[in-house]
Amino acid sequence: MGFTDKQEALVRDSWEFMKQDIPQLSLRFFSLILEIAPVAKNMFSFLKDSDELPENNPKLRAHAVKVFKMTCESAIQLREKGEVVVGETTLKYLGSIHLQKRVADPHFEVVKEALLRTVKEATGNKWKDEMKEAWSEAYDQLASAIKAEMHAEAAA
Repeated sequence: MGFTDKQEALVRDSWEFMKQDIPQLSLRFFSLILEIAPVAKNMFSFLKDSDELPENNPKLRAHAVKVFKMTCESAIQLREKGEVVVGETTLKYLGSIHLQKRVADPHFEVVKEALLRTVKEATGNKWKDEMKEAWSEAYDQLASAIKAEMHAEAAA
């Protein structure tokens, strides 16, 4: 399924709204990942031996903002480019680091759930099934691009 004009508009409009609060939403996004899958904490070197709350961890804050922005911005470009657009070196790096950390399909699903919950909370009563479907499609395409790089890296 391609990314439709309507899906692009839904993602773009909600992203424009969410951009006003990226630091807070990014922390919420990562907090949800850790809430859904507490063992994910061990996948991040800056969280492994820490009992700090996510909002008190500057490395997590920086990482959360980077991941959240990249996820959302790649979704915005999906319709225009017809594919996930992340710099080639960035995509290769993402594939490599995800392979190194032994990220598997269930991990991608946790991140997807956290993303959808974050967008739902941020957009409030604007959240509808079609917005959920739009963000799901956008995320699935990003996850597929990362997985393809993981497979390429593993085969090399």
